Amino acid sequence: MKILIKQVLLQDKIVDILIKDNLISEISTTINDSEAEVFDARDLAVIPPFYNMHTHSSMTLLRGYCEDKPLFEWLNNIWKKEAELSSQDIYNGTRLAILEMIKSGTVFFADMYWHHQSIIKACQEMGIRANIGICFMNNLGKETIKENFDFAKQFSKTNNDLVNISIAPHAIYTCDAQLYKECYEFAKENNLYFHTHLSETQKEVEDSIKQYGMPPVEYLNSIGVLDNKTILAHCVHLTEKEAEIISQNKSIIAHNPCSNMKLASGVFDSRQAMKHNCIITLGTDGNSSNNSLSMIEEMKFASLLAKVHYQDSEAGNSDEVFKWATINGAKAMGINAGEICEGKEADLLFIKLNDEKMQPNYNTISNIIYSSDTKCIDSVMCNGKFLMKHGYVEGEEEIIEIAKTYK
Repeated sequence: MKILIKQVLLQDKIVDILIKDNLISEISTTINDSEAEVFDARDLAVIPPFYNMHTHSSMTLLRGYCEDKPLFEWLNNIWKKEAELSSQDIYNGTRLAILEMIKSGTVFFADMYWHHQSIIKACQEMGIRANIGICFMNNLGKETIKENFDFAKQFSKTNNDLVNISIAPHAIYTCDAQLYKECYEFAKENNLYFHTHLSETQKEVEDSIKQYGMPPVEYLNSIGVLDNKTILAHCVHLTEKEAEIISQNKSIIAHNPCSNMKLASGVFDSRQAMKHNCIITLGTDGNSSNNSLSMIEEMKFASLLAKVHYQDSEAGNSDEVFKWATINGAKAMGINAGEICEGKEADLLFIKLNDEKMQPNYNTISNIIYSSDTKCIDSVMCNGKFLMKHGYVEGEEEIIEIAKTYK
């Protein structure tokens, strides 16, 4: 299968791009290939799409539920509501989430939720990349924990190019050291990512010091569960020493600015993390605490939050934040994408240059982060296949009609 992208703006140059199977085969000023399907990209710019490094996809069904509460009060209410959701509900909620993500330019998400089989099914049907966190908590009970490990062991042996799994102990306040170690050892043995919430609130830090005699990152480091396949969601409250520990272990920070602001959790110290060469990526968190899955919005808030926090207009600059949302996430997950060059997998996002929010176009990336919205997105390609073409995702009408039944 070959697709020829004609006359697209790539980094201030009009080029043609030839996609062969799932790879970017050639980029040149003029390409002719009579066997290729032609995609006319005049008046479009192409950029890497987004890699959402932390979310809870099916929380689309809880958008707008239990608003304006602090984290732990919000969590207690959410958990009660989540207990009512069936596997079919989770499937429907995941499809709605994927539709929203595709429409806003995302081709990959790292998830953590329940009924993982239903989430995986939705991802495979809709063609998106995903890493599905199999969630663990002590209060699930030994039988459910064993079932989760059994499922993960079976799934990890299958050949899944776009959809994989991670082992995801929820947090230090829901998982004890024994469960954390068991999860980590399983992840290592099966070459899986290890995904957890960490240092999201000041209360979590204070409780960790009271219970373990050290803050959360130091605690996880002391029990040996940090490495280069460990995803740490939030990391809002880090000491200098903890930033060093994360960097030394090459663990991955998933920054979630909108959720952290909405739940009044605090402000991630991006400059401290960058000072220690930490790997910073971007996530939206779930729809109940954001309430959007748009990485365009997340980039804007990440940038503006840094500027006002440091009172420095150069903080959270657009090029850096764009990397958090694109190539940093792809590299962290071992995906051969996140930038547009020959030999990379064809993950592409096409932007409407004729949209009023994209003109004048002094700087495409700046316009996307500070000015654009999802209306500016024309088409989305993942692994050489269009997930959305000219604003339309196959089956979107049915997904939205089903979503209307939840309230």
